[in-house]
Amino acid sequence: MRVMHFHFGKVGGAERFFVHLLNALARRGVAQKAVIRPKRSWRKDIDPSVEIIESHFRNASLDRLLLPLRVKRIARRWKPNAIFAWMRRGSHLMPRYDGGVRIARLGDYPLSIEDFENIDVLVCNTPGIAERVRSLGWTRRVQVITNFTRHERVAPVERSVLDTPDTVRLVCTMGRFVARKGFDTLLRAVARMENTFLWLFGDGEEEENLRNLAHELNVEDRVRFAGWQSDPCPYVAAADAFVMPSREEPLGNVILEAWAQRVPVVSTRSEGPRWFLRDGQNALLVDIDDHKGMADATLHVMENRGLADRLVAGGEKSLLEQFSEASVVKAYLELFASSPCESASDRMAA
Repeated sequence: MRVMHFHFGKVGGAERFFVHLLNALARRGVAQKAVIRPKRSWRKDIDPSVEIIESHFRNASLDRLLLPLRVKRIARRWKPNAIFAWMRRGSHLMPRYDGGVRIARLGDYPLSIEDFENIDVLVCNTPGIAERVRSLGWTRRVQVITNFTRHERVAPVERSVLDTPDTVRLVCTMGRFVARKGFDTLLRAVARMENTFLWLFGDGEEEENLRNLAHELNVEDRVRFAGWQSDPCPYVAAADAFVMPSREEPLGNVILEAWAQRVPVVSTRSEGPRWFLRDGQNALLVDIDDHKGMADATLHVMENRGLADRLVAGGEKSLLEQFSEASVVKAYLELFASSPCESASDRMAA
C-alpha cells in the first residue's frame, strides 16, 4: 500500500491527528510520502519511514509553479494507491491521476466545493461536515471517518512547571486563539471561580485581546498562557477539569485528548461536540457564551468526585467505542484500496 499526503497546516489539533495517522499507517507497513510546510515543529514526531518533502506552496513562491509538476511526476513513477489532500490548500495540489483514489479530508465546514475539482472522495470527520458538503452541491462520494488520539495515560507534569500551586483547582484548555474558540468566555468563567487557575495552550491573532481581558478581569495572576506544547498530554493530565468553550467547533480533538488522560470534560453545545457528547454521561454541556453556566458546571465537576469519576468512565468508553485507532485506520485502509469510481453512496466509519 502506497499513500501520498499533502498537508500545509501549521500547529494545532489537526496537525497532531495528521502525525497520529501517518504513524499508525507506518506501523501497518504502509509506504508514505508527505508534502508539508518547512520547519514544522511536529516533523520530528513523524515516523522515519515516511519520506518528507518540504514546500511553502505559496502563491508568490516558485514552488507554486514547480511543486505541482514535481508531485505529478512522483505520482506517475511511484504509483500510489491513494493521494490524500488535507484540507482545502492540500486539494489545490492534487494532480490529475487515475492510478488510485484521490481524497480530500475536511476537518472543518467548507464555504464552497470549488477547491475539490480533482477529488474523488471527500472524507469528513463528522456527519455535520458531510451534510454541509452535500448542501453545497457535492455529488461525488462522501465518507465519514472520525479521528483518534493516543490512548495511553501519561504521568502529569508538576504544576510548578507553570508556577501553579498544588493547593488550587486547575482548569486546562487549548486551541488556536481565534474568536470562535470562545476563550474569552472561559476567562470570564475563571473570574467567577475562586482558588482556580487556568492553563491556556495555543497562540493566534486573539492572544493580545485575551491577555488584556485577563488583566481587566483581574485574573492574570491565575492564568498561564503557555504557548503550544509538542506533547500536551502531561499538561492535560495535571488538570482537574478540561473545558472547551468554543462557539463553533467541527469536532473537538482536544476532548479526545482529555478523555485519554482521564480528565473530566466541560464543553459548550457547539455542533461538533454535540455529535458525540452526552450531558452527564461523558461530559457536562453548557450553552455557548454562558460564562456563568460554564463556571458553575466546572466547579460542580471539580468539587464532586463521584460526578468526575462518572464522566471520566463515560469518556473512556466513548473513546474506545467511537474513536479507536483500530477502527479509524481500518476505514482509511479500506478507502485507500477502493476504486476511484466506486459508488457514490455514503459510508459511515468509526
